[in-house]
Amino acid sequence: MSFEKNKKSAVLDFLRPHKTIPITPWRAIHRWDISATRLIVLFGGLLIFGLGDSLLVQSQTGNAPWTVLAQGISKRLDISLGWSTFGISALVLLLWLPLRERPGFGTLANIAIIAASIQLGVNIFPEAPNFVTGIAMDSLGIAMVGIGSALYITCGLGPGPRDGLMTAIHHRSGVRVGRVRLGIEGSVLLLGAALGGQIGVGTALFAIFVGQSIAVALGVVARVTSK
Repeated sequence: MSFEKNKKSAVLDFLRPHKTIPITPWRAIHRWDISATRLIVLFGGLLIFGLGDSLLVQSQTGNAPWTVLAQGISKRLDISLGWSTFGISALVLLLWLPLRERPGFGTLANIAIIAASIQLGVNIFPEAPNFVTGIAMDSLGIAMVGIGSALYITCGLGPGPRDGLMTAIHHRSGVRVGRVRLGIEGSVLLLGAALGGQIGVGTALFAIFVGQSIAVALGVVARVTSK
């Protein structure tokens, strides 16, 4: 009984959320500090992120906020979800210019790989046949987004277009990061829904749990790399 209790305690400790971004062996010195190991971690993280996002799409229970917008635009323009995601990311990056935010290699990789991997996931993952399966796909997708985020964030090669926009507005306006994020995500979600993007239980689950998923994944990365 004591062994089982200790085992459970060890698992919970291993999955304990991390409050900061850990310093990893692959962390870059600057945003264009590219190496083979760093690229593998970065590309792998972005691929996992995009595939996780696509699981929410295929769950048929509601998408992540930015994918709600991408799906709405894809329907209106009759283009693929991947191209729609790519276009939105490129436009968001242009908004960095007046805010004087500087992209890194990871920023550009984020635009290309996440768009491609979302489209890949939509192509290879079947749609959920029922609500229960859809919720299971949401759960796996949110976990994958957390893992993917932790991997690419710890590379230190620059934020994604959306995160960079959030931090740039925060720095220029003085408004709290949480409020800036809420304003951006809320606006994107409403616009996407108006254009025909799917919202639902999956959207709510993503909003509630994705932050915790990223924190848990950062904690796992921190503990694995500290050994």
